[in-house]
Amino acid sequence: MMTTVGFAQSNSFLLFLRSQSIEKTKASRAKWVTSSSSSSSHLRASSVSPSSTEAFHRTDYGQAIANDGMNEESRKKKKRVFFLDVSPLCYEGNKPSSQAFGHWLSLFFSQVSLTDPVIAVLDGEEGNKLRRELLPSYKAHRKSPNPGKYSKRPHQFVEEVLRKCNVPVVRIQGHEADDVVATLMEQAVQRGHRAVIASPDKDFKQLISENVQIVIPLADLRRWSFYTLKHYHAQYNCDPQSDLSFRCIMGDEVDGVPGIQHVVPAFGRKTAMKLVRKHGSLESLLSAAAVRTVGRPYAQEALTKYADYLRRNYQVLALKRDVKVQIEEEWLVERDTSNDSEVLSSFFSTLHG
Repeated sequence: MMTTVGFAQSNSFLLFLRSQSIEKTKASRAKWVTSSSSSSSHLRASSVSPSSTEAFHRTDYGQAIANDGMNEESRKKKKRVFFLDVSPLCYEGNKPSSQAFGHWLSLFFSQVSLTDPVIAVLDGEEGNKLRRELLPSYKAHRKSPNPGKYSKRPHQFVEEVLRKCNVPVVRIQGHEADDVVATLMEQAVQRGHRAVIASPDKDFKQLISENVQIVIPLADLRRWSFYTLKHYHAQYNCDPQSDLSFRCIMGDEVDGVPGIQHVVPAFGRKTAMKLVRKHGSLESLLSAAAVRTVGRPYAQEALTKYADYLRRNYQVLALKRDVKVQIEEEWLVERDTSNDSEVLSSFFSTLHG
């Protein structure tokens, strides 16, 4: 069952606060360039001229990444739609936190999405049931967000804040937010939009393409940072399609998915990346290993002996794009931001009251 929270209208239009926020954001974007990596994140001050922005995208890992001018121009003409993965924003580290949700949401509205359409997605009831049946350790350590000073269930007060900020909210019973985002993202791209997924969840890297980006909340810098296809290539030197296969081999400790090293300690990251780059996908690698030698004896034995183990990881980690949900045209229009300042101020006042 889908729960959609519609759009609320406010009688007060805080134009001054909104304009101040947007002007501040424009000034900030002209001054700062962000970059992110799996091992470290840093902020670089840069003076960006029109000519330099035409030649380069962003700096990453100390290198300027050149743009393909024609592709970039074509991509920019497409309207952006943001998909907000809400649940991870409700945590400070591993602890549920309403304060963290308010912080990341306010920065997201004022510095990232502005008036672009935003679709928020929450985990449905028993959303991880099917994956837990395949792998009992999957997200077994996760705690539910605490509503804090609110007497309502956690998702109810989150939905209320989003609804008042004119953000539609989607929850599908029996499905995780990740799968719903992947399904809606694909529909948006098919309609000619650029999709931007707002989430710290690395599972979404498997979806990155010319028309799909991620914007990540960086806890150390307390700000959002865009992560694009060019950043992925610079970091991994392979296509995002290989990301899922690599993670199936190495596992995902955060989600409780054990990697091959738990049964074959000698099978490390370098071996996994080398084999994935060569064969392109996990299934191609396993098929090849079944009929011929693809690596050193320990790797060969691991791929043949634990093929079902790795295929199970694939079933758990692969995002589904066939959830029964349809994107609505009204979700893709410019968002009315007139309520943001009032709603968020009230939210923080309630937390500190």
